[in-house]
Amino acid sequence: MDPNRDNPIIRFATFWWGLGTFLIFALLLAVVWLFSRKETQTLEDVAAKARYETKAKVDQAQAAGLPKELIAAAMSKVSAELVNAKPSAVEKPDQVVAGSPTAAKLAAAPAVDTSAIDAAAPAEGPVDPAVMALGKTQFITCAACHGQNGEGGPIAPPLAGSDWVAGPVSNLIRIQLRGLNGPITVSGKEYNFPVGMAALSYQTDEQIAAVLTYVRNSFGNKASAVKPEQVKALRSEVGKPPLTVQDLTKP
Repeated sequence: MDPNRDNPIIRFATFWWGLGTFLIFALLLAVVWLFSRKETQTLEDVAAKARYETKAKVDQAQAAGLPKELIAAAMSKVSAELVNAKPSAVEKPDQVVAGSPTAAKLAAAPAVDTSAIDAAAPAEGPVDPAVMALGKTQFITCAACHGQNGEGGPIAPPLAGSDWVAGPVSNLIRIQLRGLNGPITVSGKEYNFPVGMAALSYQTDEQIAAVLTYVRNSFGNKASAVKPEQVKALRSEVGKPPLTVQDLTKP
């Protein structure tokens, strides 16, 4: 038996040499991994890179076309004009602050006589395709609540087959200009939504006439067209409180 095998000093040295070799090998592997690794790219990273490149191009183009010096000079000029600006009176404001003297005055105004407007409604007949096309475009706003096909929804009654739609023209115009609150019975069924219809008086007379004509001649409805002159005759309704069914003429 070789006496060197039982020498504790040799065994101790061999252990540390083996441990040192292992540590050196592990260190080399760590260095190789550190310098050769690549970050994993997700689809979001790829998309973000394209967005950043586009943003850099836009920023560069803006900086070339509109230097910071011009922006600073314009800001000074605009600020001076705003400071010196004075409010101007508006003869016919479309937006009325609730509770203001103007709102109180409008609310106290006598009811509009709509009999002449309804009596002036033309007889049923062919509708101008251009008016229907404009009305269909304007109906995009209405469809958000009343449905794409006038079927109604969680916050608005149906327009399809509605007795109100085919009824007096003045009802629809006034609702468009003032909005509507409270329960309403449509074709025998009562609807009562937590939020009423908002006024859409920002639309022009032509736009309101077109969308109401479209509604009155779509979704199974058939009625006379609405004229811009009829809308104009009721513009004094703008700014008054929302209507209720009691304010309307029964169909």
